[in-house]
Amino acid sequence: MNEVDGRKRVIIEGVSPEIDAGRFPIKRVTGEGVVVEADVFADGHDAIEARLLWNVQGAREWNETRMESLPNDRWRASFETPELGMMTYTLEAWVDHFLTWRRDLVKRIEGDQDLGIPLKIGASHVREAAGRAAGADAKRLEALAVELESVRAAGPELDALLEHEIGPILERWPDRRFATRYGRELSVVVDRPRARFSTWYEMFPRSTASRPGRHGTFRDAERRLPYVASMGFDVLYLPPIHPIGTTNRKGPNNAVTANPGEVGSPWAIGAKEGGHTAIHPELGTLEDFRHFVEAARSHGIEVALDVAFQTSPDHPWVEEHPDWFLHRPDGTVQFAENPPKKYEDIYPFYFESERWKELWEGLRGVFQYWIDQGVLIFRVDNPHTKPLPFWEWCIGEIRREHPDVIFLAEAFTRPRIMYWLAKAGFTQSYTYFAWRNTSWELRDYFTDLTRTEVREYFRPNVWPNTPDILTEYLQHGGRAAFIVRIVLAGTLAASYGIYGPAFELGEHLPRHAESEEYLDSEKYQIRTWNLEDPRSISELISRVNRARREHEALQSNDTLVFHGFDNDQVLVYSKTNRERSETILVVVNLDPYNTQSGWTSLDLETVGIAPDQPFQVHDLLTDARYSWHGPSNYVELNPHVVPAHVFRVRHRVRSERDFDYYL
Repeated sequence: MNEVDGRKRVIIEGVSPEIDAGRFPIKRVTGEGVVVEADVFADGHDAIEARLLWNVQGAREWNETRMESLPNDRWRASFETPELGMMTYTLEAWVDHFLTWRRDLVKRIEGDQDLGIPLKIGASHVREAAGRAAGADAKRLEALAVELESVRAAGPELDALLEHEIGPILERWPDRRFATRYGRELSVVVDRPRARFSTWYEMFPRSTASRPGRHGTFRDAERRLPYVASMGFDVLYLPPIHPIGTTNRKGPNNAVTANPGEVGSPWAIGAKEGGHTAIHPELGTLEDFRHFVEAARSHGIEVALDVAFQTSPDHPWVEEHPDWFLHRPDGTVQFAENPPKKYEDIYPFYFESERWKELWEGLRGVFQYWIDQGVLIFRVDNPHTKPLPFWEWCIGEIRREHPDVIFLAEAFTRPRIMYWLAKAGFTQSYTYFAWRNTSWELRDYFTDLTRTEVREYFRPNVWPNTPDILTEYLQHGGRAAFIVRIVLAGTLAASYGIYGPAFELGEHLPRHAESEEYLDSEKYQIRTWNLEDPRSISELISRVNRARREHEALQSNDTLVFHGFDNDQVLVYSKTNRERSETILVVVNLDPYNTQSGWTSLDLETVGIAPDQPFQVHDLLTDARYSWHGPSNYVELNPHVVPAHVFRVRHRVRSERDFDYYL
């Protein structure tokens, strides 16, 4: 039997947030709060005090916040996350005999009982506290104990003594000899704000040349920056920028062989010019890349790089580190396979190698190299196909020195693996959003992401398309489908991205009828894009992103609430800012073919409107304004005009001059 101190009577359990019994940290960004709750109780009827303890990880002293008692033995307190890095929190609680005495004294007074002995007991509690206190507090408590003993009856004198004199000092010097400390110290990883709120644009730099067919350079890509910035994107994600292997190079439309001059897939990394720390010579030099990163920063854009841990057969590591690869019985290196699919132009790493530690260090070094070049955001290709412990180690090592680095996991896999990667350190994660099209699918999925424990560690980054994903909805829904998906992505989630210019130009033709891969995909060939195409929805995208920048309600996921509508083809939801002073209400026609209409069923309390209060909704996409009243309001949306409203809810108020206006 373990030795216990039976005088420690308080039980602490049901702590939230707590991920896997404290195995993993929760996530926050600088300036956010962590609200901690727990079940705290003890035998009998004694009063309990509880404290939330928190600090920067490794600090010697704890900060303390007094916890608030809620119904049913639930307690709550919060703390802020002021700086990057790791923070730690736990709880402590104890039976407080002075508070018990004070509570019971009120009952004795109400029962008109004699206070002689109770006041002497109270004075003894105060005198004991004087022994724990220091300096002026100790002397003052000694004097207050004498004063308390001299009180003869209830009244203002006693009330003032307890409320304004004794109470505040005793709160600083409670008797914590038999306090229960929660058995775990829990962690918070604190990221920079872009980890929570970011707007991504994916672009192939080799397709940015002004002359059709020419291989683009970083200088060409610089000339594309004002266009990207004009749409309101703040992260520009580049697919791999490294030399591309020639052995088994893929041709256009994933052809098994390439003809001379065909550029191949950027994900077949490595050639005689170098590997994961080299730049494709036709894109430019390392100095050109650094110049591009600085030019992007001048436009308010941060460059993100794709890190794909795989090689072409021509990667220098194949010869330099043969033990990092699995060899077949005939001596050749095993290429990547997902039967029946074969990827002869790609070698996977062999993580069960005897030299796995050396491999881990080599891969970590890839991140470090690009961090040294000024890159602090990485989109990681297929992390679920590499050992999960590797990511926990690798990201932990990097963030120890560089807590401002952001990792996006491109893991379209089973939910538990996606969630584990997020717990292990990935800052943001791809989602199943692309394939959630009906109102019930979207409600169910985003409720899971924002209203369950998942929200504490899994930050969704939603993409309506990628170079690998052209959904059936986009293939057949026409221009309206692209508008619907950009509005949903930009307002349901605080972070989203698109692969462009394919998205804004409405690229919708698949390689074949059963495929989600683009016809003439940029993965295998250079494309020329007409950015002035009149069918482009770039202006609408810029309006969505302007709304996101200007309205704090759209910059987090925690306040997402779905509202009712009497037509399942229409989705209605809202978000508020932290102070609940701003509400954004979104109404989307999910049917890209037909006009849909019906009546809202708004939760007015969530929207911040009194039941009898008229209000105005101001559409941030079209600048139209409508007067609404109550929970039920008529909406009609034509997908061939604008299939969605992004409303700012404006309260009607009456001025001193006795006329109405809206805030």
